[in-house]
Amino acid sequence: MTATNLSPSLSALLERGTITRTLGLDIQKLDKEAGTLEVHYTATNDFLNPAGQVQGGMLSAMLDDVTGILVLAMVEPEGFGSTLTLNVSFIASAKPGLLRAKAYFERQGNSVCNVRGEVWQGETLVASASAVCMIRRMR
Repeated sequence: MTATNLSPSLSALLERGTITRTLGLDIQKLDKEAGTLEVHYTATNDFLNPAGQVQGGMLSAMLDDVTGILVLAMVEPEGFGSTLTLNVSFIASAKPGLLRAKAYFERQGNSVCNVRGEVWQGETLVASASAVCMIRRMR
C-alpha cells in the first residue's frame, strides 16, 4: 500500500485481507476531506474469462473493494460499512494488467451511506458501480 495517510487500524485491517492481496491492491490516494479514494489493482491471467477478458465478477470485486475501503476510511474509528447493494455496469472489456479504481463518497445518513466507484484501464472506463452501505457501529 502506497498511501501514507491511512490510519494504523485501517492499514492493519487491509494487510490482513486476502482479497486485497488477490486483487493486487495498491492504495494511491485517500482524500477524506473530498471523500475520494484512488487505488490500483493488478489483473492477472487468473482473472480472465474464456474470451481472454477480465471476468465481470473480478471487476465487481474491485468495485466492492474500493467503495468498501472508502466507507471504512470515512466512518472509522466509530464504525465500519457493510455493502447492502452494489449495482455494476460493465462498459468496456479489460485485459490483464494495471487497473485504476476510484471511489466517491456521495452521502451519509444515520445508518446508510451512498458511494460510487469506477474502474479504468488507461483512458477507458471499464466498469462503474453505485453502492449502498450499512454503517455499523463499533461496540
